[in-house]
Amino acid sequence: MKDGFFRTAAATLKGRVADTRYNCREICRIIEEGEREGAGLMVFPELCITSYTCNDLFLQEALLRQARAGLKEIVDFTEGKQMVAVVGLPWEYGGRIFNVAAFVCGGRLLGLVPKLNLPNYGEFYEQRYFAVGMEEPVEVSWEGEKIPMGTRLLFACREIPSLVIAAEICEDLWVPCPPSIGHVLAGATVIANCSASDEVVGKDSYRRSLIGGQSARLICGYVYANAGEGESTQDLVFGGHNLIGENGTLLAESRRFAPEVIYADLDLDRLAAERRRTTTHPAACREGYRTVEFSLNTDAMEKKQEEKLLRRIDSRPFVPGDNRERNRRCEEIFTIQAMGLKKRLEHTGVRHVVLGISGGLDSTLALLVTARAFDMLEISRGQIHAVTMPCFGTTDRTYQNACRMTEKLGASLQEVDIKKSVTQHFEDIGQDMGCHDVTYENGQARERTQVLMDIANQTGGLVVGTGDMSELALGWATYNGDHMSMYGVNASVPKTLVRHLVQYYADTCGEESLAEVLLDVLDTPVSPELLPPEDGVISQKTEDLVGPYELHDFFLYYVLRFGFMPSKIYRLALRAFQGEYDGETIWKWLNVFYRRFFAQQFKRSCLPDGPKVGSVAVSPRGDLRMPSDASRQIWMEDLEQLQK
Repeated sequence: MKDGFFRTAAATLKGRVADTRYNCREICRIIEEGEREGAGLMVFPELCITSYTCNDLFLQEALLRQARAGLKEIVDFTEGKQMVAVVGLPWEYGGRIFNVAAFVCGGRLLGLVPKLNLPNYGEFYEQRYFAVGMEEPVEVSWEGEKIPMGTRLLFACREIPSLVIAAEICEDLWVPCPPSIGHVLAGATVIANCSASDEVVGKDSYRRSLIGGQSARLICGYVYANAGEGESTQDLVFGGHNLIGENGTLLAESRRFAPEVIYADLDLDRLAAERRRTTTHPAACREGYRTVEFSLNTDAMEKKQEEKLLRRIDSRPFVPGDNRERNRRCEEIFTIQAMGLKKRLEHTGVRHVVLGISGGLDSTLALLVTARAFDMLEISRGQIHAVTMPCFGTTDRTYQNACRMTEKLGASLQEVDIKKSVTQHFEDIGQDMGCHDVTYENGQARERTQVLMDIANQTGGLVVGTGDMSELALGWATYNGDHMSMYGVNASVPKTLVRHLVQYYADTCGEESLAEVLLDVLDTPVSPELLPPEDGVISQKTEDLVGPYELHDFFLYYVLRFGFMPSKIYRLALRAFQGEYDGETIWKWLNVFYRRFFAQQFKRSCLPDGPKVGSVAVSPRGDLRMPSDASRQIWMEDLEQLQK
């Protein structure tokens, strides 16, 4: 499938108890609908051909014969269709009855997976009718051929190597050691669960936690189809609660108490990437398993996917979209940052901190974090030495915001005008003051760092760095200038998240005058202020030069978190930023990202210490051990193919 997306479905039919003909017609109707929607895998509930609530009728030969005839009808119906359908029925073998999930594809019965764990407590009496499923596959007769039956079956797609499906049935998931563990250890990437889980108060929450937890633990896709309306209500009610999960995230969920089909596009590339990076996830070993291959013509499914991807691509992957979750995340990140600095201060015995305050976003966040760390240590905020260092590009707006913010937070403020020292330095090295090149800019940044380091020596303090992860990824920092500090509290916070952290503090600080300053900082264009202003206004806007940070953070997330190809990241960005950026703009800045990311690794190789706050970081001691002289050629070649 294009970009690794594979469409799955979980279906609940409104069936009739013991009416196999009716149920099979409904199953075929839903399969037809699923194919129109481009589903490559459709999972139905446990014993859906007969219904789950047949009780002692399972022992009747008439029902068993009709169930098998119904399966034949479904198998024949799928001929020519590009889908794997998983349906439940009772199956007689060796004089016993088994509760099985039948895998059907392209007019073939691929195999039967029996239920291994039969509940016989509370409202369940399955051991009255069914035998425990065999793990080692056996061969059973079906329409003149031999079909494998056993729990240790894998169904692998020839055209999609990353698609390997296995199954467990209802209670199998609820036991201490579910069969899906063994399936994934053998190489399964998607688990299908045919279920008949009745509804009692609160059970839906537990069901969600089971699906989410199991898909996360196993790093797999999980498609759960549950019995619903149409089952007997003699003693129980079934809600048809269908769920599709992927590595801990619920991609789709049905309403309860209404027969529904839900669809979701699993990202098989994402699962493969996560398994590669998680070294405790063992290599697949299929010993004891039998693999059944099947074929799918993926062209038709790709066309449906192109029309509409059934998956939200978040344009701000580092920032939760839900306000409550975003606030919770911001509070947690503030605490992690402050705890990191607190430990460093405790360990070194230092009770003074020095940081440059510019009136920009990053230095604002660093000051807020430092204030919290000092509160934790019960050290006076007056021992936070905020230093403003105006020079050629400083505007009155940022200068005033820096001063007011420092005052409101109770830190001490020191002003060191560096124009004279920078001018002298330029005279010493023969730098033309009218030449506003990289030397002109970086000379100011390095002078500021020298001032901070020297003041730290004077006060016995520690220099807190202010640069964020987005700048580090792009190398947008002056080497041995703002690139350097004694502890970088923002080192793993991306620029898009910095903004929300400052906004969160403004919303929750309870001080109107401080919030007013913070809101004005948020409204100020991002700039290093190294070039002279025009009519008192910032003339040097970072995003005009290096590109929009929301794009770069998007690229950074998918490059480092999942290692996706540039072409896939480009297509994901097209979907995520639809209406914000066109393809040409995205392609332009994606090129810039890769060029800068590879060229600037030498700066990241010698970063100061700083706390990791999320799943992506660039510390050379942890998440990104990358050679500084690695070639970007193969990534650029993939990008260039997009223009052809």
